[in-house]
Amino acid sequence: MISQALILEGNKILMVKQYVQRGDIVWNYPGGGIEDGETTEQACIREVKEETGYDVIVKHLIFEKSYKYTFIAEIVGGKLYLDSSIEANSDIIDSAWISINDYEKFDKITAPLLYLLVNHETTKIL
Repeated sequence: MISQALILEGNKILMVKQYVQRGDIVWNYPGGGIEDGETTEQACIREVKEETGYDVIVKHLIFEKSYKYTFIAEIVGGKLYLDSSIEANSDIIDSAWISINDYEKFDKITAPLLYLLVNHETTKIL
């Protein structure tokens, strides 16, 4: 099972650049495996901290499919930092704030989730 976070600030979203199992390098949302005894929310919080340095709170689940849980989260502390001493981060090359208009950074997996998030946030404002 995987738990990940969508964290939007202005027109930028927090992402990590990483090697994936199929051998490609992609931009993905921070997240990872759920450890024994963790809830999906706890795993999301831990993974974001490990991969980006940020402390977050989980707002709510925005999407769930095939044992993958995607949450909207909000930063409450920390600073952007990739801790390469954590073994689980060995597949991560970088973490950064990516413009939601930088279409080349999004793929068939990340783009639909971004669309869900942006439409959700727009609906909240109206």
